[in-house]
Amino acid sequence: MRLQKRFRTTGATARATTGATAVGLAALSALILAAGVAVPTTASAHGPDRAWRLVDRTPGLVQPHALTVDGSLSTRRAAQEIRLAQQLYTFWHTGEQRYLDAAVDPGFRDNTLPAGRPQGPTGPSAASRTFRAAVPDLGCELADLLITGDKITARLVFRGHFTGVFNGVRGQGQRVEFNAIDIQHVGAARITEDWHLEDNQTLLAQLGAATGR
Repeated sequence: MRLQKRFRTTGATARATTGATAVGLAALSALILAAGVAVPTTASAHGPDRAWRLVDRTPGLVQPHALTVDGSLSTRRAAQEIRLAQQLYTFWHTGEQRYLDAAVDPGFRDNTLPAGRPQGPTGPSAASRTFRAAVPDLGCELADLLITGDKITARLVFRGHFTGVFNGVRGQGQRVEFNAIDIQHVGAARITEDWHLEDNQTLLAQLGAATGR
């Protein structure tokens, strides 16, 4: 059975070829334009400023390593979007369904749906379960978080070890590490749709499943 992957190629890491990198960057630019992401009016990557004070410090929630917040947003709205991002990526970090339920609207739509994945909120759940069958200790680092208007943009780093089973092959403990970019559209209360790009080429190479063209 093929792994229902959350991950698709961007060529954004050192293992990707130069050509794949160009294609990945071009695709990412197109997605950002299509999503209508606003240019942030304030960059808050360091220091105890307004943006960092809005981060939810509840134990167990993933914490962003870098943060940019649109200065035109109200404090309440900015804090809401930051928390939704923390809940969503805590789901990817832990696999715990309650975090996904808190972050994603029942009418959620995946606009870059991989083949074989169910549409709607059941899609991320299925992808997480299947991938954790191959990489049980999967972790998700929220490396960069950008809050702009009604959009959340995140740069993610996934890490773990291939000790489970992928395509009928059991891993030997190989280290897995690859990047992803997400754009999430936030409605009144929760995330309603998304676009995402993943470095599938690096992932498959690390799993020993890369195929030539």
